[in-house]
Amino acid sequence: MKALTLEAYKQFRYGDSPDPQPVAGEVLVRVSACGICGSDVHGMDGSSGRRVPPIIMGHEAAGVIEAVAADVEGWAKGDRVTFDSTIYCGECGFCRDGRVNLCDNRRVLGVSPGEYRQHGAMAELVAVPARILYRLPDGLAFEEAAFVEPVSIALHGVGRLPITGGETAVVVGVGMIGLLVVQALKAKGAGRVIAVDLDPKKLAVARELGADECVVSGAGAGDEIQRLTGGGADFALEVVGISPTVELAIASLRKGGHLALVGNLAPETTFPLQAVVTRELTLHGSCSCAGEYPEALERIADGTIRVRPLISAVAPLVEGAEWFERLYKGEEDLLKVILQPGG
Repeated sequence: MKALTLEAYKQFRYGDSPDPQPVAGEVLVRVSACGICGSDVHGMDGSSGRRVPPIIMGHEAAGVIEAVAADVEGWAKGDRVTFDSTIYCGECGFCRDGRVNLCDNRRVLGVSPGEYRQHGAMAELVAVPARILYRLPDGLAFEEAAFVEPVSIALHGVGRLPITGGETAVVVGVGMIGLLVVQALKAKGAGRVIAVDLDPKKLAVARELGADECVVSGAGAGDEIQRLTGGGADFALEVVGISPTVELAIASLRKGGHLALVGNLAPETTFPLQAVVTRELTLHGSCSCAGEYPEALERIADGTIRVRPLISAVAPLVEGAEWFERLYKGEEDLLKVILQPGG
């Protein structure tokens, strides 16, 4: 098969790689579309420590089943599918509780953090366990289905908050996941969504996708949100993961408010402890997703969460290295780039 392999940091090779062989419980998927995730871009230079070469990256994908192992039931060659980015064991206590994102034996497609190497979907073929498969709704395009993983992350983050309907929520950081969070909040019943970012162009997209108001991040942004909300928002979601945005998200909340921490760009951040304690705020960590794929597929298919406006380019896999370079430089207003191994 043809694959895009990260052979050394910042060095890709497009060419022949061995076909994966499905073992018991697995299916072989011919990949039709695979998105470049921000974590892949951060991984290509070694900064994340989670893409140790050589590795075939890619975990936001959809395609068609090519073959099934003899013991797999309910799936057949030709089925249109997507799959979870997390390969969970299904047996540990967390898996039995439905919290597969916290699986004790968790692996992630397209990731090699040192303790394991799990080749991903930037290739013509990928083998995955049948238990992480999901059938695509009729008519859903593969390039849209490739968004199911990031949409699931947004839904999981929003689902960590006790939304009952009509509340005000602030989204700090409206990159790809943040733009999906804005839409997920509306889908879950938030009455007012305020988008916050440094980039006015991203804020314009956020407004197009449902944000009621936009605030440019920086000095005074917290005070502006407090003024707009008359004392702070009920909920905030931080979707960057650095000290200034964490502090801003906390500053945007009312007393007794809730914060979901979705971004994790930096391993450590400063923390306004007294603000959290004296205002009795509740913090919710949010890791990946845990069972939101069916809802994500439904909301993409029915247009509740719009993903097509977020596609910056659809390109053949052979051009993958070039698109990684363009995303890495960050000199263009690129959101999601979808690679097509068959194109």
